[in-house]
Amino acid sequence: MNVKMSVVVRTVADIMVVPIVVFGIYLILHGHLTPGGGFQGGAVVASSTALLIVAHGAMKDNKTDLSNMESTGLTLFFLLAMVGLIMGFSLFYNSLAGTGGIFGGTVSGINPGYINTGGTIPLMNIVVGMEVIAALSLILWMMAKRSGSLEVEK
Repeated sequence: MNVKMSVVVRTVADIMVVPIVVFGIYLILHGHLTPGGGFQGGAVVASSTALLIVAHGAMKDNKTDLSNMESTGLTLFFLLAMVGLIMGFSLFYNSLAGTGGIFGGTVSGINPGYINTGGTIPLMNIVVGMEVIAALSLILWMMAKRSGSLEVEK
């Protein structure tokens, strides 16, 4: 059974998706400084998928795109974990910390909350967030499609 939501519900859902996604990206990027990270931020962003499915009830068939995004996130996570081994340290070694550059900022004393001081941790949060967004969105999409509440547009 497919029930079409009112224009008000669909419009509010479309408007609310933007702050939900922005907050999820904030959680992903600041995960090494505050509670949060790739998983939590990815789950928040994927909740916008649930909101859109409930409000609109129809999405194009994006199973392949989501699977590719999930696979890319897992592959990049594995490669980032291997960077430490390649540089002669251990698996998951934070090899970029303190080296300068975009994520290698140095900290003296208490970290004042600069986003560029995390080394490889923010990069890992980003790829974990990418994987979680894709995986949870795919799960939500498949559940909605299977339940019959999702009318797939081709």
